[in-house]
Amino acid sequence: MTSSSSSSPPPPTSSPPTTLVVCISGPPAAGKGTQCERIVSRYGLEHLSTGDILRDHVKRETALGKKAKGYMDQGLLVPDDLITDLVLSKIGEGAASSTRGYLLDGFPRSAAQARQLVSEARVPIQKFICIDVPDGVLVERGVGRRLDPETGKIYHLKFDPPPEHVRGRLVHRSDDQEEKIRTRLQQYHGQVQGVLGNLQSADLCSVDGTKKPDGVFEEISRFLEAPGGLWPPLELAPEPVAAAQVTTPPEKVVCIAGPPAAGKGTQ
Repeated sequence: MTSSSSSSPPPPTSSPPTTLVVCISGPPAAGKGTQCERIVSRYGLEHLSTGDILRDHVKRETALGKKAKGYMDQGLLVPDDLITDLVLSKIGEGAASSTRGYLLDGFPRSAAQARQLVSEARVPIQKFICIDVPDGVLVERGVGRRLDPETGKIYHLKFDPPPEHVRGRLVHRSDDQEEKIRTRLQQYHGQVQGVLGNLQSADLCSVDGTKKPDGVFEEISRFLEAPGGLWPPLELAPEPVAAAQVTTPPEKVVCIAGPPAAGKGTQ
């Protein structure tokens, strides 16, 4: 989770990154994780999740990680500007790599993060994918979830029923209670509107998240592969030419010809 901070925002980068960036957003239980996996697999983007980046920096005890851990150890929310710095550091690490671009998962999450990313750090966001699902559907998806504490597997009483032999030990997590789900949804709707207000230059696509995962991904693929889109799928992308395959044309070319048995091979 993040919150705004009164500290000064990070200074703009000396030159804006040229890496292509796609953002994907969706409310809890919208199926965003499934679509992220498919996008990464089909288009070769690097998946960036703020939670994963934060845990990595804390584990490696980087300067940013230590700063973030100070807030976490006090039970405080990590400020927006620090979360943005963590994401920018990850993009900077891969700026010279062969990555085709980045998929920002649920980031920027707030208006402040969007401003810091686009206006101050000048990271161009080309595409913004928003998975739309009615609140009533999301509540049904959430309240029916049950956790098996022994295996960590999550079942759904209606959509993915558990086998009888594990049903008795399943746990209904507090985060899956209707009141908390509706609170998170209200927060999400307010946040995403603030984000979109700061991304006027991005190409926006709202997809119907009530469809089956294949149908949702079909909409996303059409959006990314439309004329003027960012990339073809990996299987259609041209193979890079190896340096050894590139040759300099010779300055002079000599041809030799002769009838059969004229001794051309000897000459």
